[in-house]
Amino acid sequence: MKDTSRRSFLKHTVAGAGLAGLGRMAAAAEKPIQGFEDTDTTTQKDKVWQPVSDRKIRMGIVGYGVCRFGAAFGLQDHPNVEVVAVSDLIPERCADLAKACRCEKTYPSLEELVKDDTIEAVFVATDAPSHARHCMDVLKHGKHVATAVPATFGSLEEAEQLFAAVKASGLKYMMFETSTFHNDCYAMREIFNAGEFGTMVYTEGEYYHYMETPIDSFKGWRVGLPPQWYPTHSNAYHTGVTSGSFIEVSCMGIPSIIPHLLPANNPYQNPFGSEIALFRTSEGGMSRMAVSWDTPGHGGERGRVRGQKGSMLGMKYDGIGDISKLALDKPPLPPGVSAGGHGGSHGYLGNEFVTAILEDRKPLVNIAWALNMTVAGIVAHQSALKDGELMKIPQYAF
Repeated sequence: MKDTSRRSFLKHTVAGAGLAGLGRMAAAAEKPIQGFEDTDTTTQKDKVWQPVSDRKIRMGIVGYGVCRFGAAFGLQDHPNVEVVAVSDLIPERCADLAKACRCEKTYPSLEELVKDDTIEAVFVATDAPSHARHCMDVLKHGKHVATAVPATFGSLEEAEQLFAAVKASGLKYMMFETSTFHNDCYAMREIFNAGEFGTMVYTEGEYYHYMETPIDSFKGWRVGLPPQWYPTHSNAYHTGVTSGSFIEVSCMGIPSIIPHLLPANNPYQNPFGSEIALFRTSEGGMSRMAVSWDTPGHGGERGRVRGQKGSMLGMKYDGIGDISKLALDKPPLPPGVSAGGHGGSHGYLGNEFVTAILEDRKPLVNIAWALNMTVAGIVAHQSALKDGELMKIPQYAF
């Protein structure tokens, strides 16, 4: 009887979410989805973008759902990219993506697009449950791949399979984690790499996105989503600063009063609308990472860090380190490429993926970073279901 009720709820919730999604798209100019607002970005005013090559990468882009992520990262505007084909399962969305990317060739699915031998790299902006599978398919067909977050969706087994596939392929893999190019996270990384935080003692990240009703999503995958299955926006405030990982976790979950976050009403049987994780880090420090869907008020992603030589909240460094000679503003982007939303990160992520291919180097948010950010949350949710039991976290190095 419970299963029948759950299916009934999902049927009506997903249908309602679809209608709500249409309304949101119609009013997108008035109120974009949280994170998609264009925001100011720090830029080195005395610098001019310098190309590393005159080659154009032949790119395929897959996915143009309610967030329209496929065209959000400026790949179609990059002077070193030619978008040669796009795909979405829904024909109308596929046509819209083609128009947004100024591309004539379309395919009905990722599975068809990856067979195109003219494509050398693919951006996967499909539904989160399909990310790992789709990225492995891209790699199997000999193409570099970038993906929206998270790297894998609630599955430790898929994480291992994806890691093995990337290592075996010798190709570039990058996860487009937006927090890594927030103004503050970028500056924190520069200060850390210069040694001016010293040993990192404590890091903190928060991702708050109030969802009284779930955002429209393919097959309703966002309905009742366990918060720590979508952890990278917060976890980036450790891994994206230090390159380190989380080795063990105790996480507490807070039961929600929002209908789709009740365990009887979602496919994950997830009871939590907020999950707060306390991690031990690979450097020997501690980290607190929070993800919440059911707390109204200020939203977004934010973090702070404390080291033995100094601390930082926002763009303010306070400590005994000397950062006076460090360039904490981001370098300029290619002409025509916008910094975009999510803290002015979109254009920088796209540019990083393109540049890593051209320079034949490891991308910033490579497979190790991506899985260390993602898998920590999967284990954190397991801990929350066991009332905060301390649990070990798989480690990835690449």
